[in-house]
Amino acid sequence: MIRTPLRPLARVIEARQKGENPDAIERENLRLRHEAQRDRMRVRAESRLLLVAICFLMGFGAVGTKMAALATSEAEEPRVAVSGSSILNTRADIVDRQGRVLATNFATNALYAHPHEIVDPRAAADGLAAIFPDLDAEALHRRFTSDSRFIWLRRYISPEQEQLVHDLGEPGLLFGPREMRLYPNGAVAAHVLGGAGFGQEAVNAAEIVGVAGVEARFDDILRDPARDGPLELSLDLTVQAAVEEVLAGGMALMNASAASAVLMHAETGEIVAMASLPDFDPNARPRPLTEGDQGDSPLFNRALQGVYELGSVFKTFTVAQALEEGLVDLDDVLDTRGPMRISRFSITDFRSRGPEQSVFEIFTHSSNIGTARIAQLIGGERQRAFLDRLGLLEPTRLEMVEAPSGRPLFPDRWGEVSTLTISYGHGISTSPVHLAAAYAAMVNGGTLVTPTLLRRTGPMEPGARVISPETSALMRGLLRATVTEGTASFGEVEGYAVGGKTGSAEMPRTRGGGYYEDRNINTFAAVFPAHDPEYVLVTTLYEPTETSGPEPRRTAGWTTVPVAAEVIRRVAPLLGLRPEIEPAPEVQLSSSSN
Repeated sequence: MIRTPLRPLARVIEARQKGENPDAIERENLRLRHEAQRDRMRVRAESRLLLVAICFLMGFGAVGTKMAALATSEAEEPRVAVSGSSILNTRADIVDRQGRVLATNFATNALYAHPHEIVDPRAAADGLAAIFPDLDAEALHRRFTSDSRFIWLRRYISPEQEQLVHDLGEPGLLFGPREMRLYPNGAVAAHVLGGAGFGQEAVNAAEIVGVAGVEARFDDILRDPARDGPLELSLDLTVQAAVEEVLAGGMALMNASAASAVLMHAETGEIVAMASLPDFDPNARPRPLTEGDQGDSPLFNRALQGVYELGSVFKTFTVAQALEEGLVDLDDVLDTRGPMRISRFSITDFRSRGPEQSVFEIFTHSSNIGTARIAQLIGGERQRAFLDRLGLLEPTRLEMVEAPSGRPLFPDRWGEVSTLTISYGHGISTSPVHLAAAYAAMVNGGTLVTPTLLRRTGPMEPGARVISPETSALMRGLLRATVTEGTASFGEVEGYAVGGKTGSAEMPRTRGGGYYEDRNINTFAAVFPAHDPEYVLVTTLYEPTETSGPEPRRTAGWTTVPVAAEVIRRVAPLLGLRPEIEPAPEVQLSSSSN
C-alpha cells in the first residue's frame, strides 16, 4: 500500500509561488484521510451488526422451532445418558386377576458421597444422622475425614429424604438415579410376591432382581425388555386382603401362634388367595434368620413350605378310595370298639360313639378306629399308590422358588402301622397347598388339578381321573353332612352350603420324639357351595386355644372351623357367589341322614 504524504512537494512549491500557506494543504489532506477512515469503519460496523442480527435471528428461530416441537409432542420423563455398558433397570409390573397392581417400579435416587468434596464433614455427618436415624454421626464423620474418594450412603431414598439432604447444601453429597420395586399394598400377598432387591449396581443405574416368591420364579420374564404387558396372577387382591384380615383376627381370637389359608378354584387349580401369618412388608423385607428354626421367621410360607401332619382331613382320601374300589358302602357297619391295638400301638377315638358305626357315621363323626378299619381293607400298597396319584407324595409345581422345599414327609417302610395312622392323617406330613389340590379332585368330579398362581385365560386340558363322578358326588354329600350334623357344625354359612372336614393333630416335639399333648395344628378343609363346589378353602391354625368356656378347647371344630366360616362369609360375595337355597341332595347318602 502506497501512503499519500500529507505535504506533497509539488503542491507546496506551487502554493509558495502563488503566495498561499502550505500548512493548509496538510490540514486538508488530514481531513480527507479521517473522513475516508470513518467511512470504512462505519461500513465495517454495519456489516458486523448485520451479522449479529442474523445470528440472533437464527438462534431465536431454532428456539422457537424446538418449543413448537415440544408443545406438539407427548410428555416424557427425561432420561439420564450413561456412558459405558448399560444396566437393564426396567421390570414388568405384577397385577392380580382384575388388573390391579401388586408390584410396580418407582423412580427414586441413591445417595453417595465424595468425601474430598465435603466442605464441613461434621455438619454433613450430623445432618445425615438426623435424616436417617439408623446412621451413626460419629461413624459418618470418620468416613468423611478418611482418604476414601467414594462412599455409598443409601441404596435408595424417598423424595422427602432427598429434599432434606438437598437442604443441607453440602456439595459432596450426591444423588444417583434409581428405579426401585414398590409394593403398593404393603404386606398383602407378601409371601406370594416374595420381594426384589438390587443386583448389578452403578452410580447412575441398578438392576432389580427377584429374591423370593414369584418375583424370583419369573425373574427372567419380568426383566425381559421385549415383554409386552404385566405378569397376571390368579390372585384377587380384595379377596386376598379379606382372607388375611379375617385370618389375623381369628389368630388373635383363638390365641394361635400362626395361621395359614389357601383358597383355590376347584376346577382350574387357580389360587385366588394364599396367606401365611405372621407376614412381612416386602417393601422392607427382613433378613432370613441366621440361627434357630427358619419356621419361626415371618419369611416362612406356612401354606407352601410348611409340611405338617394335618390329621383327620386325610380321612376323606381313605373313604373316597374305599368307595371308589367298592370295598365299602356308606351304610356298611364296622367295628369301632376301642382301643384298637396294632403291635405295640393303640388307636383311640377322641370321643367314642359306640362299638359299631356306619361308614357315614365314621366319616361325619371322625372316628380314627373306623377309618383304620377301612384302611385295613385297602392295604398299604394301594393306599400309597392312591395318595401318590393325588400328588401328596411329591412337592407341588406351584410357580414359586420355595415350592421344592415343601416336600412331603412319609415313612420309607409303608408297613401296617403306617397304613393305619396315615389313613387318619398321622405319620405323613404335607402342606396346605397339597391338601387344597387333593380336595379339589375329590369334589370337582374326580379329576386332578395343578395348583397355579397364574391366571388361566384359555381352555384347559382336564386332569387325570382319580375317582369317578359318582364317588365324587358321594364325597360332596359326606363333606356337607360333616357340617350339618358332624364335627364341623360351626362351619355353616347361610346361603353357601359349606362342606368340609376337620383335622386336629398334636404337634411333634422339636427336640426328642413324641408329641405335645397341649399344642395342636388344627385344619379345616372346606368346599363351597357343596352341591356344586367352585372353591376349596384350607384354613390352618397353629397352637390355637379357645378359652370362652370353663375349660380350654383345642380341637379344629372349636378353633379353626369358625375362622374358616367367617372367611367364607366375607369372600363369597367378593367371588361373585350369591346366597342361594340349597338344592336337594344329589344322592341318598345314608338312611341315618334322613
